[in-house]
Amino acid sequence: MSINLKQYQENAVTQLIETTIKLLGYDGPGEVCVFQSPTGSGKTVMVAKFIEGLIKELPDEDLCFVWMTLGKGDLHLQSKHSLSKIFGGAPRVTLVEEEFAGGRERIVQNEVVVANWEKIRNKDRSGEWKNLLMKDGEKLNFRDVLEKTKEQRKIILIIDESHVNADTARANELRDLIGADVVIEMSATPRRPQQELGFARDLATGGAGYIIVDPKEVIEEGMIKKELIINENIEKIASDETDSQQVVLEAAYKKRLELKKAFEEEGSTINPLVLIQIPTAEAGEAKIEAVKKFLSEKGVTEKNGKFAIWLAEQKSETIDWIAEPDNEIEFLIFKQAIDTGWDCPRAHILVKFRETTSVVFEIQTVGRILRMPEQKHYANESLNKGYIYTNLRSIEVKKEEYNPNIIKHLKANRIESYEPIKLKSYYKSRVDYGDVTSSFAKVFADAANQELGIKGTKITENKKAAEARGIELDIKKYQQELIADTAIDAKDLDDLSTVSAEALAKLSVAADELQVFFEQFIKSNLGSFRNVKRSIPSVKSAIYQWFRKYLGSEEWPEEILLIQRIFLHAKNQILFKRILERAIEQYRTVKEDEVREKIEESEQWTNFELPTELFYNEHADEIVKAKNYAYEPCYLNRDRSKPEKEFEEFLNSNSEAVSWWWKNGENKIEYLGIKYKYEGQIFTFYPDYLVQLRDGRIGIFETKDAADRDGKTYTKAKAEALQKYITDSKIKKLFGGIVIKKGSDWLINQEKNYDWGKVERGDWGEWTNLDL
Repeated sequence: MSINLKQYQENAVTQLIETTIKLLGYDGPGEVCVFQSPTGSGKTVMVAKFIEGLIKELPDEDLCFVWMTLGKGDLHLQSKHSLSKIFGGAPRVTLVEEEFAGGRERIVQNEVVVANWEKIRNKDRSGEWKNLLMKDGEKLNFRDVLEKTKEQRKIILIIDESHVNADTARANELRDLIGADVVIEMSATPRRPQQELGFARDLATGGAGYIIVDPKEVIEEGMIKKELIINENIEKIASDETDSQQVVLEAAYKKRLELKKAFEEEGSTINPLVLIQIPTAEAGEAKIEAVKKFLSEKGVTEKNGKFAIWLAEQKSETIDWIAEPDNEIEFLIFKQAIDTGWDCPRAHILVKFRETTSVVFEIQTVGRILRMPEQKHYANESLNKGYIYTNLRSIEVKKEEYNPNIIKHLKANRIESYEPIKLKSYYKSRVDYGDVTSSFAKVFADAANQELGIKGTKITENKKAAEARGIELDIKKYQQELIADTAIDAKDLDDLSTVSAEALAKLSVAADELQVFFEQFIKSNLGSFRNVKRSIPSVKSAIYQWFRKYLGSEEWPEEILLIQRIFLHAKNQILFKRILERAIEQYRTVKEDEVREKIEESEQWTNFELPTELFYNEHADEIVKAKNYAYEPCYLNRDRSKPEKEFEEFLNSNSEAVSWWWKNGENKIEYLGIKYKYEGQIFTFYPDYLVQLRDGRIGIFETKDAADRDGKTYTKAKAEALQKYITDSKIKKLFGGIVIKKGSDWLINQEKNYDWGKVERGDWGEWTNLDL
């Protein structure tokens, strides 16, 4: 199955491979790698691609994989199904219960065996295993299979959703039983303490690799929704159970129709799905009947194929067809926890009824509506949000330490006295991260071929051409150097392929330093591309691709190590440095064209008005006492800067002159955006405040500190773009600019040409008192 990975996914796969190779080199067993990635980021896909990559990277290493899920349910069946689709037959994916009931002795090389620990771990009171797969008897049990497997090959244990009981005795029991050489713990919320991104070695507790995917990157790549809104357009939940259910269902029904129409306007065939979670208690049956009655009155029934019920005992693959983007089912009832066992990216709305136990909303429990159906964000911002409707009287949202606080349940309504301001707003999706991307591969290949006189893909001729230009390509020599560096007794060896598996493991450990030098070399030659973390994997991939296509490196043993060694060899390094510098310089034009094209596809101008309602998160936002704020109540971000808080005090102290004021947001189409350019690139500027004055003027203000470090760069570009925006609007009463507190006064700069250099020289002549 061909899958185009997102940039953050490529980075994670590369880190997983490199970290695992390092851990395999330690004494083990039981070296741990924690892989933390948000719900909806594609953890299964990334780990599957890691397995494929590791097998390819270590062709001489005898490995196999055990993929274990924790907790109740059939997540292991979903995992097996997903892995089989991704791998397409190679490597082989098997279920423990189907393959190891006594007929097999070992897990074969590269095989991925999937199981659920909860189903096979149970013991009776005497301590005997209950499951036949684990019991002693005439036939081999799975414990015997593991022991026999370890005699021949290394086991990599992958614990899926490791946060489920991962810090308990049963999870430790799992690790002890498998006895894996490396354990990969994958979860959005792992129980192990978070470490710094990258690789760490803790001698006290054993090897530990920590790989962390930034949730913001997942959102920016369009994989998950920007926000999850609770009870949009519901003013009050009635105390009567029947009435409150009716309100919630009606709101969900209307929202689904609205989303369906929005998808159609986007040219998409996505049919948004409403998930209705029913309590598993006896009251659940009555609620099912109530839902059926409500939907039948709307023409939505099981008979016409628009409504379905999924019972807890059903297997996940039996309803895979419901997950199809244009499937006709519109409403689906669940009678089990919604957070396990099934992925359906078109699920957009969650309805959750009252339960006898308390409910805390968190990313993990609403993950089924978090994914984007087409792995992208849309121009219509309503499609980039998920919606939760519940008749819970009291809603509690968990503070997310790792996942972004995107569950919004605090609502503020725009004041009734608001009148339209008729402004234009600019919006574009983020398309540039200041990084080198996969398009660099061709540029690097062209630069390398030009420098080395390579004109085709004939490997023998290309090697001669490269050597003629001074590149040392004696592979056997590099092999012997690698052996010598790892202190392997290789007096009589002619080829690295004859070195033992143990020696090759040592070789991988010794290669740690080589890997660091290789990445440092790339980092030092990235030029103006500042996003090192995102750029290095793309550059490495481009280098590896060139070696494979033009020098035939895929035939070399320990290919990656030899490529890095050749690249960094003293004799070769000067030439490769020149090639990389030239490629990076030439790539700037390619990247600019790429970004410009993406911007043209994503940018849009909209008619801007303050939204009628906004939603907030209690952990990211705070309620503030404010005079004449545009929304009631006033919620503001907890992380506002000192100048912003001081400006708000200024507005409050001049409340007699202010009709309303509003703290603008950023990176969303419902906020006021202004287009500006800096160093040839297009950006969106979201000014801090909009203020409607009683004399009819509308002010747009951006607050800065008197010691603004960006005064000559970004602030200058924003200031001049704001003045142009005001002029082009042709709205006579529109004004604004950069505002700075100096002493007890607030000064404003409204010049078309913003000169921060004068301020640095003590000249504030272009600044005037801000008079409200």
